[in-house]
Amino acid sequence: MGLHQIDSIPDYVRYLQESPQETQLLFKELLIGVTSFFRDPAAWECLRKKAIPAILAARTAGGALRAWVPGCSTGEEAYSLAMIFKEVVAEEKPAGSFSLQIFATDLDKDSLDRARQGVYPANIAGDVSAERLRRFFVEAKHGYQVGKQIRDMVLFAPHNLLMDPPFTRLDILTCRNLLIYLAPELQKKLLPLFHYSLNPGGVLFLGSAETVGTATDLFAPLEGKTQIFRRLDSGLRTEPVDFPTSVLPASPRGTAALPAETGAQKTPPNLQVLAEQLLLQRHVPAAVLTNDKGDILFINGRTGPYLEPAAGKANWNIYAMAREGLRHELGAAFQKALREKRTVTQAGVKVRTDDGVQVVDVAIEPIQEPEGLRGTVMIVFTEGPPPDAKLPGKARRTAANPAALARREQELRHARDELHTTREQMQTSQEELKSVNEELQSTNEELQSTNEELTTSKEEMQSLNEELQTLNQELQSKVDELSRTNNDMRNLLDSTDIATLFLDDALTVRRFTPQMLKIVKLIPGDVGRPITDLASDLVYPELAEEAREVLRSLVFKEKPIATSDGRWFSVRIMPYRTLDNRIDGVVITFVDITASKTLEATLRGTQTGPGAEG
Repeated sequence: MGLHQIDSIPDYVRYLQESPQETQLLFKELLIGVTSFFRDPAAWECLRKKAIPAILAARTAGGALRAWVPGCSTGEEAYSLAMIFKEVVAEEKPAGSFSLQIFATDLDKDSLDRARQGVYPANIAGDVSAERLRRFFVEAKHGYQVGKQIRDMVLFAPHNLLMDPPFTRLDILTCRNLLIYLAPELQKKLLPLFHYSLNPGGVLFLGSAETVGTATDLFAPLEGKTQIFRRLDSGLRTEPVDFPTSVLPASPRGTAALPAETGAQKTPPNLQVLAEQLLLQRHVPAAVLTNDKGDILFINGRTGPYLEPAAGKANWNIYAMAREGLRHELGAAFQKALREKRTVTQAGVKVRTDDGVQVVDVAIEPIQEPEGLRGTVMIVFTEGPPPDAKLPGKARRTAANPAALARREQELRHARDELHTTREQMQTSQEELKSVNEELQSTNEELQSTNEELTTSKEEMQSLNEELQTLNQELQSKVDELSRTNNDMRNLLDSTDIATLFLDDALTVRRFTPQMLKIVKLIPGDVGRPITDLASDLVYPELAEEAREVLRSLVFKEKPIATSDGRWFSVRIMPYRTLDNRIDGVVITFVDITASKTLEATLRGTQTGPGAEG
């Protein structure tokens, strides 16, 4: 499907499914990579003067600090943090030896590649002071490159903040201008995650338009209006941290409670709606809808006589909310209904209420239809006759013997059923615990094996790193030696004052000395051009042919050659031999012999002049 055939959103969705390249392009278009060095200078100055010195002061013994920069884009903020840390250590001169390892992460791998190179245009001088440019950067082609001491402090890696596990044991977490692009729900889930990732007393650095919102029990502002927050040790927070696998909103199938409509403007109910509500409240039995774990999804009617909120943290589970007398009966019947997939009824259950004792019939039905409610359980409470304690004295005496006996027998049967169910549940739980224990033992062995493999891999990596360092040193030594040799050769050629032309085996120009410019009109761009294409003052048309002859015979040639302006040169053509004794072109030298030729001509004129005969 071509782009010209896409006329609607569904067409484009199908095109995305068929074209991975288009998916990547769309993904890059959605990413926002706006960043710069030391954005909001006042906030960075507060980090330099207050936050980092406080962290160093709390770590009197020194050591390695850890920082995380999620959403680092092309690396400017990560390098800014590294430079700030270097400046603080130089100014404060702490007693201990400190280092900082910065983990910089992003979704965009292209941005991470640019960040690893650390090369930035010249216009960063508008954000980075001249002193920092001199101290932390080196000049590069068309701009600046981050110096090695700063580059080694930062580790760049791809990471999805919402899906991948977070970095932990952090002293500094810099997440600037990223939360503003996330929904409030995700912001509320990420802040506890940041709190979990930071060490006690750690620092959270947000953007100028960002705040911790309602998480004031987790973070406190460090100073003024700057967006730097200190991690608090909150012992009262009961909500568990939503790790990345659960940060994203759960699907409707996995929710424990049906979503409530909020914010929608309700329309006034009509007469039919009011009548239906009255019938449901007064004439339809109280009932609740739960999932297979007993979590309440929906409540109908007045369930107060049978259910009440449990003390402590809110818990909408049927077992926790069942009143005294109903909990055990309800638990046994609930499990039996799920196991046998049929409606189970418990009649004459006595429930202790605020007004005394209430008799109720409980029906538990696993729902199969409709499809939308499949897997849920409907529990219906039907109010029964009052217990014997409520009967008049004469009626109570009349029913004392047979009725009481029948009731006791029914209670005994219920107790036996409950005991039998409890035994089955206990046996099932024991088997499950045994299976879980075996799985944990297997997992522990796998973790031990993985740990050993990681230790071995670490040692191998250390060994490989040492070998690479040795090879790097040897390579650097070779490069230095080659540089010295090149300098020696250049100085030798310049000091001899002999014009020299180097040609390859195709007789194209490879190199020449500055003295050649007096003989042949050469420029640096002539490297690679054939010798026959160059204009010169030499009266030597057979130069190329004799150079080929030297290549063929490997015998050097030497002869005097005149120029069009009356100069004379001794031209020597020799084979160019490499260190492994391989012929790789020719070397042509031009020695100026004009003076000797002039003297020779003068002597000949003197010998053939008037005084020669005497």
